[in-house]
Amino acid sequence: MTAGRTAVELFEAIRRRRTTNGAFLPDPVSEEHQRLLVELAGRAPSQLNSQPWRFVLVEERPTIERIAEISGRSMTRTMAEGTFFQRYKPYFRFSQAEMDERRDGMLFDKLPGPLKPFTKQVFTKRGQLLMNTLRVPQTLGEENRKLVAGSPLLLGVMLDRHEYRKEELSGFYSVFSMGAAMENIWLSTTELGLGIQFVSFPMETPGAWEEIEGLLRVPPELELMAVYRIGYLPPERRRPAIDWTSSERKRPSQYVFRGTCDTPQQGWDDAPVATHIDDASVS
Repeated sequence: MTAGRTAVELFEAIRRRRTTNGAFLPDPVSEEHQRLLVELAGRAPSQLNSQPWRFVLVEERPTIERIAEISGRSMTRTMAEGTFFQRYKPYFRFSQAEMDERRDGMLFDKLPGPLKPFTKQVFTKRGQLLMNTLRVPQTLGEENRKLVAGSPLLLGVMLDRHEYRKEELSGFYSVFSMGAAMENIWLSTTELGLGIQFVSFPMETPGAWEEIEGLLRVPPELELMAVYRIGYLPPERRRPAIDWTSSERKRPSQYVFRGTCDTPQQGWDDAPVATHIDDASVS
């Protein structure tokens, strides 16, 4: 394999990276793949080679099912109270035209039939009342519980509190390094036929995250930062009852500047992306 081809494969892995909203195959994630994921995570850069990340791999069914119950319950509560939509409404788009203009956030393109006429009212009191009357929060919470419970592997990501000191620069460095480590894992799942998704709803509900920390027996010197579900992808993927897409990305002129921040980058928006690279340009 040439250096040029290796570079192109890396570029394509980055472009194909996705979050998995649907179910995984029930097959266990092989120990070889688990070991590869954390080994590549450990290759990420960190300030002064501090390597502040720690990982806990969870395959035990009772623990996964308990975390799934906490996640589903948290989603139901967050949706029923309306806090999820109020907190994140700046990121939701309800038409393709809006998404084409903004090119960020999440496009709600899949809703249950009874809710479709009220799509743009989802953030209003009327929309919330309708959702609660139709028991949409309970439906979503149960779907979330099933998704997490059906995951063959959960990955808990922690930071060493000796490095992760929030009031100091080390706090920023640690989070930055953790992000790099998780991107290594995310790109690796793309190449291994695995999917990955952040189990975020327990972080939205008071007390739920502490329950998960207790289940994972996180010691005082570590802080649990995130939990991900991981598994092999099925050939056909069923989308949840309420789902969104996020494949659009901002154009270079919307987030790149030239020289100073007064001058947006011009001429790159419609330029063809790199699909090959000469071996001679790779060192």
